[in-house]
Amino acid sequence: MSILDKAIAAITPPESDEDRAEARAKAERAATPGDWLSRIIDDHRGIEAQFAAVKAATTPDARKSAQDKLGMLLTAHAIAEEAALYPAMAAHHQVGHAELAHQEQAAAKMEMGLLERLDPLSEDYRDKLEHIEGAVAHHVYSEEGTWFLDLIESVPPAEQAMIQTRYQQEYARYAKGMTA
Repeated sequence: MSILDKAIAAITPPESDEDRAEARAKAERAATPGDWLSRIIDDHRGIEAQFAAVKAATTPDARKSAQDKLGMLLTAHAIAEEAALYPAMAAHHQVGHAELAHQEQAAAKMEMGLLERLDPLSEDYRDKLEHIEGAVAHHVYSEEGTWFLDLIESVPPAEQAMIQTRYQQEYARYAKGMTA
């Protein structure tokens, strides 16, 4: 983690695990089985599990393989949200949140690219991975805690269905041919 990253983290500490759990619970209560929000919560859980798999890998090859899967999950998820959710947010008075969310995901993709250049068993690698995981956790907290809840409340059913379809299409388009 860079000195700037450490300074920012010290000034703006991340939300607590309890805060994240409360945001997840709120999102789960707002979701309907099979809707776009439930799908996104499932994807968030999968990403969290894949971060744990990368950290648990003990050889360079195993860590690289787990990292590749994490990158695929993050990118497929980001592309789908950018195509389906963020335009809907912008259309429903959340332009600032949509732009911030897009910037956060772009930064995560760039950081994943930088992670690839590090020795997978080094301390620098572990630090970079933890930094990415923290940024993703904060992003998920914002989405599940407020942004997507506002969207569920403000979007009519026909548009909810369009969001669902677009999310699934974009996720599948990126993930096509990738092994899970």
